[in-house]
Amino acid sequence: MPAPANNSASLLPDLDRLQTAASEANTDIAHMRIEKWKADGQSKAQAQANADSLRRNLTAALPGLIGNFRAAPQDLNAGFRLYRNLNALYDVLVSFTESAGAFGPRSEYEALARQVGVIDSVRRSLGDALEGMTSSQQEELNRLRTQIHLMQQQATATPPKKVIVDDTEPPKKAQKAHKKKPVPASSTSNSGSGSNSSNPGGTSAGVPKSQ
Repeated sequence: MPAPANNSASLLPDLDRLQTAASEANTDIAHMRIEKWKADGQSKAQAQANADSLRRNLTAALPGLIGNFRAAPQDLNAGFRLYRNLNALYDVLVSFTESAGAFGPRSEYEALARQVGVIDSVRRSLGDALEGMTSSQQEELNRLRTQIHLMQQQATATPPKKVIVDDTEPPKKAQKAHKKKPVPASSTSNSGSGSNSSNPGGTSAGVPKSQ
């Protein structure tokens, strides 16, 4: 899908900017003297807690998320994990930077504000790219669903041809009965005529008639 590939490829320079800004922001926060801010103890304690949280994210969580998305720029899961982390990081970083501007030296605020601008810019670009990638993948999914639906309709409209296989054995031919040869008529008649001539009366030969 060309659209997601173009979107993810365009993010590679932004990932470089993000990694540089995260490293510099971590350095800027580490050099801040929060204990000297012109604020009450509770505000300083809250600012120090935010500073510690930001440094853990910038050094531990964010680099790994950037690396995962850089290795698989078309992986929406990796992209959204990075995007969610950036949103949470940005919210805390903006609040902390505003506190630095209100209670700390101006130099500390200005140094950190530049990195906040870079992180916000990358965050917006990443969100737009992920939206485009999601839209492209959804269009591809809809196209595949439509194609499968049409194939199912065609299969239903055109039933498969039935092939009938006749595996019955053909009946065996009846053997012809051997006909007996007819007795010649001449021999039958001759034998009958000879008998009648010798015994015309129909009596047995050799038996005398009664007187």
